[in-house]
Amino acid sequence: MSQRLLIVDDEESIVTLLQFNLEQSGFDVTTAMDGATALELATNETFDLLILDLMLPEMDGLDVCKNLRLNKVMTPILMLTAKDDEFDKVLGLELGADDYMTKPFSPREVVARVRAILRRVNPPFVEETTGKNDTKSETIKFGEVEIHPENYEVLFKNQPIELTPKEFELLLYLATNKGRVLTRDQLLNAVWNYEFVGDTRIVDVHISHLREKIETNTKKPVYIKTIRGLGYKLEEPILNV
Repeated sequence: MSQRLLIVDDEESIVTLLQFNLEQSGFDVTTAMDGATALELATNETFDLLILDLMLPEMDGLDVCKNLRLNKVMTPILMLTAKDDEFDKVLGLELGADDYMTKPFSPREVVARVRAILRRVNPPFVEETTGKNDTKSETIKFGEVEIHPENYEVLFKNQPIELTPKEFELLLYLATNKGRVLTRDQLLNAVWNYEFVGDTRIVDVHISHLREKIETNTKKPVYIKTIRGLGYKLEEPILNV
């Protein structure tokens, strides 16, 4: 069954170009030309990924993204913009976008980015093996947090919490390197690959989001510690019983 994408852009030429290339790559594509229509479609139908332009009529991409996340629609969002503006980029990620591309771009690059996001969200399969190095299906526990990689699920105090794909990937990487100090550049390279080289504010934004979801007191985090001048470290907390 083909994975469903929603492309939202008010430039017909871009929609046509992306739709053609993504359909040629095997995706089932729906399109919208304004933010209000996109919000309605994404709220009432199921998509595997949204490609969302920032500048849209009716409702801009930031508002669409914000409303979807407020409504607990956690579909991965790849945001597009003609602006090369760091403020917009960081704000989009703060509101819940998972990835970001600046126009102009090649259709091949968009297809590659879409596939990369979908692989992270829905791995095509998990090899069945009894080997000790098979960590993909192992539950990871620390404190009152449980990560179930095979189900793409995180529990906090035995309750499921909603994470965007990037938040999940970042938390999983921190957890598999528990006790190690990881620099912002290391986290950028591991979680975002080449996409935001040098833009360490993006790491800080996602760390802040994670703390809001797994820390009882974000001012005094017990799981994700800031190592001043270096980066972050995930620790096993000492919990009062």
